[in-house]
Amino acid sequence: MTDWTPKENFMAVLRGEIPQSVPRYNMGMKTMNGRETTRGVGPSILRKMDSHMSPKGGKDIWGVSYVANEETGFASIPEPNNFILDDITKWRDVVKAPEIDLDIDWEAMAKKDMEDAEIDRNVTAVYSSAMLMPFQQLVAFMGFSEGLCALYEEPEEVKALLNYMTDFYVPIIEKTIEYYKPDCYYMLDDTASRYSTFFSKEIYQDIFRPIYDRLAAPANERGLPIGFHNCGRCETFLDEMVGFGVKWWDPAQHDNDLLGIKEKYGRDLVITGGWEVQLMPSWPDVSDDEVRQTVYDTVDKLAPGGGYMFIGGILVRPGDERAAHLHKLVQETASEYCDHYYEKH
Repeated sequence: MTDWTPKENFMAVLRGEIPQSVPRYNMGMKTMNGRETTRGVGPSILRKMDSHMSPKGGKDIWGVSYVANEETGFASIPEPNNFILDDITKWRDVVKAPEIDLDIDWEAMAKKDMEDAEIDRNVTAVYSSAMLMPFQQLVAFMGFSEGLCALYEEPEEVKALLNYMTDFYVPIIEKTIEYYKPDCYYMLDDTASRYSTFFSKEIYQDIFRPIYDRLAAPANERGLPIGFHNCGRCETFLDEMVGFGVKWWDPAQHDNDLLGIKEKYGRDLVITGGWEVQLMPSWPDVSDDEVRQTVYDTVDKLAPGGGYMFIGGILVRPGDERAAHLHKLVQETASEYCDHYYEKH
């Protein structure tokens, strides 16, 4: 039997079908063997204005400063104690949408951006992004404590700010989908810790759900399957997420009731993840066999019946050879075990 490509397995799962292999979802990052499941491609005109994801940090397009370091694998965060907004009612004086000419040659830009990405679209599914993380952008502007206070004290001002940013992004999203022709669509917003959500379901429904609806609309109107990245114990919000079109959810951390979620939604919501190093109390003093077993256990728990994709990896500090070895081990074990999983089981 001919092996399915990563894209074929991925798209089959999103259609509610049983694939040949358990997809190894990579959240848009390159894999060691180059056979990526997904990769995000978007307008370079925005990337040129946004340096905050670089290893050295920088500013996002709204003017927020970010910092990064080796310990986090150079994942960037808003610079502590350097927030640009201290009063939500004054956001109009501080937050200014970048000026972008929407009459540029989108067809030429999309062609060049896709060529520069060097993606084999027969192998890898291309996604475009919602570009805005509403809650995370709020706390990037204000800091965590002040951002949470704003949700409770001035909800109408928060709504006005988020809709202002959404007004900026939606025309760009629509142009991106039209000219880049993605296979799917990706949204992100971390709204929970490992123990609970950061705010109530009522606030989610009142403030954030309408924004997510607006950001999801361009994809829903074109029938694109939607993914959503939300860390932590966010199961309280899953009904809402499914309601605005989410088909797969990552990283599906094990603090959620993953088996209960799988039973409730079946293949309508693809659980993507379920593996993480916290599963091993003795980490990092573990044997290779222990690490392999965590991969086997995760896949055997969540893959039966379909509706599952594997994510696994370890943020590696440069020079940490043991962590790099274990990261590679997780990747290789998953590749071997997920390959033709449904034929073997």
